[in-house]
Amino acid sequence: MLRLPVLSTACLLLGSLCLATSSLARDSRTGAGAQEDLTPEQIIQKFAEKETEFYEAWKQYSYIQTATIRVLSVDGVPQKESMTIVSEVVFNDDGTREVRTLRRSGQLRSVGFTPEDQEIIENINPFALTIKELPLYNIKYMGKERVDELDCYVFSVKPKKIKRGRMYFEGKIWVDDQDLQIVRTVGKPVPQTTYNLFPEFETIRQVIDSKYWFPVWTQADSRLNFPGQVVRIQETITYDNYRKFASKAVIKYQTPEPSEKAE
Repeated sequence: MLRLPVLSTACLLLGSLCLATSSLARDSRTGAGAQEDLTPEQIIQKFAEKETEFYEAWKQYSYIQTATIRVLSVDGVPQKESMTIVSEVVFNDDGTREVRTLRRSGQLRSVGFTPEDQEIIENINPFALTIKELPLYNIKYMGKERVDELDCYVFSVKPKKIKRGRMYFEGKIWVDDQDLQIVRTVGKPVPQTTYNLFPEFETIRQVIDSKYWFPVWTQADSRLNFPGQVVRIQETITYDNYRKFASKAVIKYQTPEPSEKAE
């Protein structure tokens, strides 16, 4: 987590460029028709099923993750501090996620980068609200909203109970009204304490291989009010070069088509 003087990397995950980048997602829509006459409860169940499919499909891909943390100011005084971590992320056949650091450059002096920050970048984000995670959260329908060219259902998400030793997501999600998949998240990791602060982050997704909404960009730009010190942090994470690889894992997405008989 971000501690004083420790920096949180969770913020890397999202930002104010969502509207500009969401147009990329529209370029490669899956083409599903709009979902009509669904109750909020039905929408929640359907997007949770999609999130489960997304997460399982995600395990078939490797990608490059680039996280950059910048300290822009301390108590209003401009700073020029930055650190960049470039990693390759792969999933093993047993479903475990492995992050291999390829390059690390720069240094932070005003804040510290802790193991909790590393954990948030590598394992907490991007947030996936799967069927397994669904019972842990209170989810409230807030209406519809247009995000760039996407018509979305908007839900607030808050943990029902916080257990010691794990992090949760608190914020909002935007669910595309056609594909019923999460296309945008805005929120922060919780719990937070006086000396362990995380900024609000925003993540957007884009359609990969014509069917899966994968995260492509995360950013945060926040002023963190530590006791006696205000630190402005800007963090960005990009997820690039998605590559599908052979795996023993069995992935099912929607209804499988019948296979052709061998001649």
